[in-house]
Amino acid sequence: MKLLPIERRSGLSREDFIQYYLRPKRPVVFTDLAQNWPAITKWTFDYFRKEYGSLEVPIVGPDFHKPGPHYMKSYLTMKFGEYLDLIQNGPTEYRIFLWNIFDHARNLIYDVSNPDICDGWIDKYPFMFFGGAGAVTNLHYDIDCSNVFHTHFWTRKHIILFDQAQNNFLYQHPYTVQSHINPRQPDYEKYPALRLATGHETVLQHGETLFIPALWWHYIVYVEGGYSISLRTRDSILTQAKGAWNIARHFVIDKGMNTLWGNGWKKWKETQAMKKANKAMSLTSNFDF
Repeated sequence: MKLLPIERRSGLSREDFIQYYLRPKRPVVFTDLAQNWPAITKWTFDYFRKEYGSLEVPIVGPDFHKPGPHYMKSYLTMKFGEYLDLIQNGPTEYRIFLWNIFDHARNLIYDVSNPDICDGWIDKYPFMFFGGAGAVTNLHYDIDCSNVFHTHFWTRKHIILFDQAQNNFLYQHPYTVQSHINPRQPDYEKYPALRLATGHETVLQHGETLFIPALWWHYIVYVEGGYSISLRTRDSILTQAKGAWNIARHFVIDKGMNTLWGNGWKKWKETQAMKKANKAMSLTSNFDF
């Protein structure tokens, strides 16, 4: 597997962003896109703890993808202040995932704004993500197929991206937007097709924003406990249609079969992912073990 550094830009103009990154679907790290947000200085651990520490927040554990009744559901809750203590004080696998904080703390909406770097912003779901040191978000691409502008606060995140051209080598589970491989420590014996994959990586720091183009896979590791916010824009009509299909097949087929078949469904998806990757390898004449 080859991992290339993601380009980092300061002072990127709207015209250049659209021409060189948005249209060709190339990721980029903005070092200053969110520099004028009040959130950049205001949203500290202490601020969240003091103002919103009593909120009950949904917690995701390492069993998020485990088949059964809790498959891809948050079934634990915790006081927000207690959770912030947890991720500040040491490693933990527990995360807050896809949480619309503005539903519970409306005043925070004035601390961020949609940049004028492009149009088509989706205001309905400005999700936040929290995690402790070592917490991992499994490899996936966003189910609605939107463009993502992911801004991190105070600490660091290691993020690895893959474009859709790598799909056949990533062991994607059918009827999902997921893969369970680890690109930081690829197991080439179990997943040999990973040798053919080319990805892109960066370590996102406080106040920086990563542009993740629609349909790009991302794997995220919290280097230290911290939090981020994702703002999103619509892509093409065709991509939006793909997003609608993703949502339908996830809730109807994937979750339905999980309910009916449980671990057997997971094993079937893993088998199909292996078959697809093996076929892709056999069609790649220059592959050399």
